[in-house]
Amino acid sequence: MAKQSSTGLIPGQKRWPLIIILLCSTAIVFFIRASFDSCNSQNYIENNKINAEMHSFQPSRTGKGSAETENPLSFMKSKLVLLVSHELSLSGGPLLLMELAFLLRAVGTKVVWITNQKPTELDEVVYSLEQKMMDRGVQVLSSKGQEAVDIALKADLVILNTAVAGKWLDAVLKENVPRVVPKILWWIHEMRGHYFKLEYVKHLPLVAGAMIDSHTTAEYWKNRTHDRLGIKMPDTYVVHLGNSKDLMEVAEDSVARRILREHIRESLGVRKDDLLFAIINSVSRGKGQDLFLRSFYESLQLIQEKKLQMPPIHAVIVGSDMNAQTKFETELRNFVAEKKIQNCVHFVNKTLNVAPYLASIDVLVQNSQARGECFGRITIEAMAFQLPVLGTAAGGTMEIVVNGTTGWLHPAGKEGIKTLANNIVELTTNVETRLAMGKKGYERVNEMFLEHHMSHRISLVLKDVLKKAKSKA
Repeated sequence: MAKQSSTGLIPGQKRWPLIIILLCSTAIVFFIRASFDSCNSQNYIENNKINAEMHSFQPSRTGKGSAETENPLSFMKSKLVLLVSHELSLSGGPLLLMELAFLLRAVGTKVVWITNQKPTELDEVVYSLEQKMMDRGVQVLSSKGQEAVDIALKADLVILNTAVAGKWLDAVLKENVPRVVPKILWWIHEMRGHYFKLEYVKHLPLVAGAMIDSHTTAEYWKNRTHDRLGIKMPDTYVVHLGNSKDLMEVAEDSVARRILREHIRESLGVRKDDLLFAIINSVSRGKGQDLFLRSFYESLQLIQEKKLQMPPIHAVIVGSDMNAQTKFETELRNFVAEKKIQNCVHFVNKTLNVAPYLASIDVLVQNSQARGECFGRITIEAMAFQLPVLGTAAGGTMEIVVNGTTGWLHPAGKEGIKTLANNIVELTTNVETRLAMGKKGYERVNEMFLEHHMSHRISLVLKDVLKKAKSKA
């Protein structure tokens, strides 16, 4: 079997409280950074004043100055906002909505949270996340009952998270749907075809707006809803995500990175000079771990054939599940055993903390297949750690990675196996290119993908949606 790691991290130096939090974490489930401006489209609000302001917002590269003294969301103080999530789990959509809840609470917004689908039995993850929200002042309500209806009617703004959350409208609001729809902002992350069901999104044309994480996904939704469902998208806002301040603090702290790098590498059994190529995503066929391993194996063959002298290279799969190995993961492990590469392939159990692994690796592989990621937040997180990214030329990855500058793109599907293998070899042999791409990626993050960038972009959307809601009240 390939090496399996279920790292339990130990505390570091006392003067690094954030490191201690990271090192003490024993989270069970992996946070899929659903995960999320180089594309242009005439079909979105982008061409009006709002999106012009989104793109013209350029604070200092370091993120200091006015972004710290004036919160762009401050106008939301005392507003009542209802957040409706289809589920509460450690997956990208719910956690991203929670992050927005905390950003709003920080400026004094009254935030109420409803989870449409909850387990019938006590769930540790749900309980833990609800406690976390309540500790930050977020009110957690049952999805059903008159109180939920009353809050929806009273709220200044209702944000539905993911397409599936649309089922809550008719099931709970019933005859009150027409009164609530004009003040709904629908935040959509999905890229898969099975989400395009009329039962989910029949009210979509009537809401105040849709917020989507990438231009590619927005275009896909516009075409798919028209062609498949015969409905028209509402005003659509493209809002790229940003890295949290906590993650950036670790990424920019050389001592923190060194401590985390040494510890994770020790747990994996790799040496300090070995090169690690990692894919950090839930293990599933759509995330492309199988094609990545085939590319990795081909890169090993190329290195051997060309007799290249270089440090050993390793493939790291973060997002495994030791408790319930799926058929797909069994296929991955069988491939590793068949090719006899167990000593250089490492499966790491699901984890909420991506920072330790980003600190320990040398290159991120974002290998999501078909239409790719809606955005792919792990990509900008890796770039914050000055890692080059080898990604598929699909979805939001194309709006993040500058091909040839911050990484390289390869085709999705089997067509991309050879290209990815060659790119792995190139970054293994060319240290200067690897470091230069990592540096350029870090600069791009500081220019476009920080928390205050995201807050500014979202603030412009919320202002416009509130204006529309008020005019229709």
